Amino acid sequence: MLAIVAYALGVMYTPGPVNLLGLNAGLQGQARASLGFYLGVGLAMLILFLLFGWAGAAWVQDDMLAMVGALGCGYILYLAIKIARSSIDLGAVRQAPRTMRFRDGLVMQLCNPKGVVATLPIATLQFPAVGIHGVSLVLWSLGLAVLAVGAPGSYALVGSLVGRRVADPRVFRGFNLAMAILLAGVALSIGYEHVYRPWVS
Repeated sequence: MLAIVAYALGVMYTPGPVNLLGLNAGLQGQARASLGFYLGVGLAMLILFLLFGWAGAAWVQDDMLAMVGALGCGYILYLAIKIARSSIDLGAVRQAPRTMRFRDGLVMQLCNPKGVVATLPIATLQFPAVGIHGVSLVLWSLGLAVLAVGAPGSYALVGSLVGRRVADPRVFRGFNLAMAILLAGVALSIGYEHVYRPWVS
């Protein structure tokens, strides 16, 4: 179950459109005023976790788990490589926007491919693999949604604390590399537990 949290952290807390908007809110002194935006992001993630979680329980049967696990591991490794190679354009972040609201966060995260990337492997692969369904699916989805609220919120906090001194993209590069290593470790863990061990037994 630690792999679920590690994967969620690795995907949710890397720079992406929603997190960069949170950073921008902090840089512009709107971190507190944008609380509704972060909550909208969390609700969108809750919706995605529940939808994919219920569908995943129906679609992914025990005999398919190793195959889906292998595909999921490959995808997570691909994502880790993409994150490790990505760069951040801080110039694009610093444009002063209007204050982001709850509806903005909800709609943006529901339409954000990164939201699907974060929820689909967890809900369709990791949840069924450890027997998370029913009430536990709802509780886990709530917990991960709270974690999702913290992603743009933490970026906003960093933006408000550091302000305009954030000018070195090497800081974000180092963060991306750390998250990529975390994701690669999760992929190897899933591969060992849910692909290799069932295959050799």
